[in-house]
Amino acid sequence: MIDDGTGFLTIGELSRSTGLSVRTIRYWSDEGALPPAGRSAGGYRLYDAASAARLELIRTLRELGLGLDDVRRVLGGETTVAEVAAAHVAALDAQIRSLKVTRAVLSTVARRGSSAQETTLMNKLARLSAAERGRIIDDFMEETFGGLDTADPDIRTRLRFDVGDLPDDPTPEQVDAWVELAELIQDRGFRARMRETIEFNAAGRGPDAAPGTSVWFMSRLVHLAGEALERGVDPEGPEADAVLAELLGDLDRASVLARMESAAHAEMARFRELSALVRGMDPLSAHREEFAWVVAALRAQADR
Repeated sequence: MIDDGTGFLTIGELSRSTGLSVRTIRYWSDEGALPPAGRSAGGYRLYDAASAARLELIRTLRELGLGLDDVRRVLGGETTVAEVAAAHVAALDAQIRSLKVTRAVLSTVARRGSSAQETTLMNKLARLSAAERGRIIDDFMEETFGGLDTADPDIRTRLRFDVGDLPDDPTPEQVDAWVELAELIQDRGFRARMRETIEFNAAGRGPDAAPGTSVWFMSRLVHLAGEALERGVDPEGPEADAVLAELLGDLDRASVLARMESAAHAEMARFRELSALVRGMDPLSAHREEFAWVVAALRAQADR
């Protein structure tokens, strides 16, 4: 403290009392965050007790990662510490999510031994914003269901859920699955096959059909075909006709066969597997044996 009865501190004294370097204090002062309380006769900067308290707040805010612009706004009363902190938390959250995606992408690249081209595509797809990923999914849903008013709405809801989205804290396996899923649902051939499947669904439904009937039909198919498999019923034998009659009633057999062959495409099964992986769930059973039994039984009937 200079010996003139004013209680002012020189920049050196302020440095010694706070542990901050003279260079740092001078920089913050030059940037307008810590204006001097006065000047000595020789023109040197002087600081008072309020300056020391202000300096401690600057140090705290800087250690928390706030930039000098935000520090000046807080000190100038333009905003509060709480408001700046909330904004900073949001920014940090975004950085953390980005780092987690980076880590997941690199882990996937290392595990798969990806080429430079694959790595670039993987990074691009994984870093899409939630809104951008949503647009890809919405576009897929529109191309699949657009104009098909008689399609079962429950199927639409389940499919939208199945597509899933990359979580904020993805594992390398989820990044890997999302990249493959994003490529799949943007593939024109896959979209056409999915559209064909939904068109089959819509064509077999009347305007008064209740939502969920398609899901109910599939559940019944799995149940009846599963029982037939347990009993060892030959899908090409006469006993299979009774199972089909119980399952299908008076539905057109050729139409059902075409619908099931479309839905049983290998890409459809992979789509379901990837969707479950992205959501962090174990893939649901595709019931391949039950579907194969019904398809074989329908083909056998058609050949007679």
